[in-house]
Amino acid sequence: MTTSAAQRRERARAEYNAFLAVCPSHQLLARVSDKWVTLILSALGSGGDCAGEPGAMRYSELSRLLAGVSQKMLTQTLRSLERDGLVTRTVTPTVPVTVTYALTDLGLSLQHTMRALKSWAETNMDDVFDNRATYDERVG
Repeated sequence: MTTSAAQRRERARAEYNAFLAVCPSHQLLARVSDKWVTLILSALGSGGDCAGEPGAMRYSELSRLLAGVSQKMLTQTLRSLERDGLVTRTVTPTVPVTVTYALTDLGLSLQHTMRALKSWAETNMDDVFDNRATYDERVG
């Protein structure tokens, strides 16, 4: 019996298992769990501030907001997010050229999780520091 491409995709989707290294969902999970992806999606989802609404941001705004990101890493990460359909890149022919990035609907669906992860890290950092100190005293 022959199956259509749509049927094969549906069967593959039902069999996705992120615990298996060869599964595409495993690879996607590895990509979106990167710290720069988390921070970029959080930034775009908040318009650059914690209370903001999702909106487009210029490359230079993202670069300033994301302390420690190199130009190369920011460019590579934005390209991968664009390729995955999580962000859009808009070039406006001005002098100089203006490039903005914004979340797609798919990116917005992930952005809520990323903002929650960022918030969790900020809220619980003192507990993590305390636990590290306790562990280091016990083991060290």
